[in-house]
Amino acid sequence: MSTDPSPCLDCGACCAFFRCSFHWSETDAYPGGRVPVELTTVVTPHLVAMLGTQGKSPRCTALEGEVGGPVRCGIYANRPSPCREFAMDGEGGQENHRCREARLAWGLPPLESPGFPPEDGETPPSAPRNPPIAA
Repeated sequence: MSTDPSPCLDCGACCAFFRCSFHWSETDAYPGGRVPVELTTVVTPHLVAMLGTQGKSPRCTALEGEVGGPVRCGIYANRPSPCREFAMDGEGGQENHRCREARLAWGLPPLESPGFPPEDGETPPSAPRNPPIAA
């Protein structure tokens, strides 16, 4: 097992780029749900989203720290399924273009992993103040 810290601990781009929506039964308002309901907002009768992720400049309310610096999830043990299932680019030998997209939007270089070298021209010269919104 590697003792290297996860690159996610110096990133947080996905938490400040995508809307994080999931079925309301993952909230603690439902028996067995774990996500604090007060940290969510209703999207549809069946879906909720993490507060802060539903607007034009998304940033999850549970994200602690600054994107590109030391970050952590304030509800990591109780995070919703989209967060548990989101793999960093290169994890398990698999590409995750969504991870790469979020990092690039924040001016962070793609993660380098064996077999996935950064492509020419992928790294912007500096982080934008307001990253573009994902479609």
